[in-house]
Amino acid sequence: MTVDTTAEATAHPADHSGGPCRTLSDSVALVTGATGGLGRAIADKLVAAGCEVLLNYAHDSRAALDVERRLVKAGGTVRLVRADIGTPAGVVRLLDDIRRTHGRLDVLVHSAASFHPAPTAAPHVGRSLRDGAVALGPLLYGASRLGELMTPGKGRIVAVSSTGAHRVVPGYAGAGMAKAALETLVRYLAVELAERGVAVNAVAADKLADPGADALPADVRERLERRTATGRLAFPEEVADVVALLCRPEAGGLHGQVLTVDGGAALR
Repeated sequence: MTVDTTAEATAHPADHSGGPCRTLSDSVALVTGATGGLGRAIADKLVAAGCEVLLNYAHDSRAALDVERRLVKAGGTVRLVRADIGTPAGVVRLLDDIRRTHGRLDVLVHSAASFHPAPTAAPHVGRSLRDGAVALGPLLYGASRLGELMTPGKGRIVAVSSTGAHRVVPGYAGAGMAKAALETLVRYLAVELAERGVAVNAVAADKLADPGADALPADVRERLERRTATGRLAFPEEVADVVALLCRPEAGGLHGQVLTVDGGAALR
């Protein structure tokens, strides 16, 4: 049901989708940007952990339906929720819809992103502002509602950031600034929501081994791989594993942290 509110050389990592270990059974999870490669991987992990997953998307209904069908076929309980989380009205409608249909939210994973490459000295201001609006999205526009909607004592909020928030990447200034602001917001929310038993953290990813990396010139990809400690780019599933870890009860002691998944690139 849709609710409209507006050829790797390195072997792929083993499947850690959760198997019989359903550590988040009966939890309600919202994943923003669920039609993207990383968003899909995160939804996979949360379904495997036992969550009912609400799949948020903005425009691509066909891709959203494909993700929904695949997860339902795998035995998951999922629901599509269309909303533009880059606008205050879109976020409010999304969270109010969840309150009406479920009454609570146990897990929020904000993986939606917007990226418009441009030189720092010649930015497209409107597009950079859009990058920031999507990056902050539900954590900023929905902050007043999340405190009441997230389940006390077990609520988990995980924001997906980028190493571009700390490392200069050509053409990435707009998105880099947005992700840096997101990490700051994570820290502030972590303090304010901790008294409710809601843990807020972030996962920062580097360039991933996905179709975008496959489209890079061979020499560019090789250069990116050489600067990692592992000699390869991280897979979306590896980032999703860390996101899922932060959603588990055992991660309740982590607040305001940014865990980096970059294959050790930051070490060099």
